[in-house]
Amino acid sequence: MSGLEQIWPVILCGGAGTRLWPASRKSFPKQFAQLIDSTSLFQRAANLVDADGFADPTIVTAEPFRFIVREQLEVIGRQPAAILLEPEGRNTAPAVLAAALSIRTRTPNALMLVLPSDHLIANPAAFQDAVRQAVPAARAGQLVTFGITPTHPETGYGYLELADSSERSSASAQRLLRFVEKPDAAEAVRMLATGRYLWNAGIFLFDVDALIGAYERHAPEILTAVTAATAKAALDLGFTRLDPGGWSQARSISIDYAIMEKHDDLAVMPYAGGWSDLGDWQSVWRETAHDAGGNVCTGAATAIDCKGSLLRSESPGMALVGIGLEDIVAIATADAVLIAPKNASQQVGRAVAVLEEKGAAQAERNARDLRPWGWFETIAQGERFKVKRLLVKPGASVSLQSHHHRSEHWIIVAGTAKVTVEGDVQLLGENHSIFIPLGAKHRLENPGKLPVILIEVQTGAYLGEDDITRYADQYARS
Repeated sequence: MSGLEQIWPVILCGGAGTRLWPASRKSFPKQFAQLIDSTSLFQRAANLVDADGFADPTIVTAEPFRFIVREQLEVIGRQPAAILLEPEGRNTAPAVLAAALSIRTRTPNALMLVLPSDHLIANPAAFQDAVRQAVPAARAGQLVTFGITPTHPETGYGYLELADSSERSSASAQRLLRFVEKPDAAEAVRMLATGRYLWNAGIFLFDVDALIGAYERHAPEILTAVTAATAKAALDLGFTRLDPGGWSQARSISIDYAIMEKHDDLAVMPYAGGWSDLGDWQSVWRETAHDAGGNVCTGAATAIDCKGSLLRSESPGMALVGIGLEDIVAIATADAVLIAPKNASQQVGRAVAVLEEKGAAQAERNARDLRPWGWFETIAQGERFKVKRLLVKPGASVSLQSHHHRSEHWIIVAGTAKVTVEGDVQLLGENHSIFIPLGAKHRLENPGKLPVILIEVQTGAYLGEDDITRYADQYARS
């Protein structure tokens, strides 16, 4: 590592935000979406620490996202040190501790850098330099957090108060006086004027032994629970599954509340190299290149006589046209459309709550449902029938399964599929079809080098995704 001390990055990506709905949903949250360019925020986080002096990243994520994480890392050529699977979301305090215990088994006395997976840091080199500048403080046993030099009086972030306002642009970690909750607008203006406050980015640098010692002091019950969960963790297809029994005993709480705000030896590393948490559509507009009218158009979106607006089409077949709009956000997907004033985009979570109350599937699930073998999307549905389009990746396989309430008809439209129905195996190419009777054990595999695309027509009394009995599955799903 060219004489540099190795730092172990930890990327947290178990969250599911709602303020970037409909592009971000519970089934596919914003860290995996391509919000700025063709690279997801999670991939950007992994690339952020792809540099001399940094080890391969340890990922902490949720069970439903495990194959998305692995696939997105493969696309950018990154190899994880470990992928830890949380049995359920318990906020950041247990997640960070699980990563620390995992790293300590491999490298005692290591330094660990904790990163959210859904933030935008535009200058990786500047950030890497800031991390290196914070190393002496972390090695001295201080718990180091990173503070962003504020550019405007933001009410959506927590703040960090420096002990000395003259150190806001320091090139080394400084003494942190206190954490400050999200202020109202007037207080944010006052705080900005003092020059003493930084935005709380949720980025940390720790000596793992110092961090674990802080848990012993401030949150021993979390340490007991997470230690049990990691001690009984099981390896599964390259993932590390934390034990549900121990994990369930860990309190759901952020590391700020559980540890940082209680600790008396804290430092903050100021950072002014460009940062955004991309917490709403206005911030996406702010961080993306504008046209002459201040508009951002993405995908099949067109702005005519518009000013300062964000128009985004998430579906190639969905043409979105805005005429005479000013400071408007318009987001169109295959199954949902959001239109709102740009300055109200932090309230998008309210729309999701309303849709949840109505039982609308769009509140949580994408039109395209990702699976480890590929994806499917529903293109038509009525009483007793459903029509889906599926893509099966090369080398991938749908589980050997049966259904209690439906039969299926498959039509291959691209690629070559190996299809098994009740032990009978066939190779089916384009324009070939096959019928799967109700209750029959069946499987589809892609033995080729090109994706298989098929149309599936389901008929029956119940067409829910939970009508699946699996007998064998290469992805170890139950």
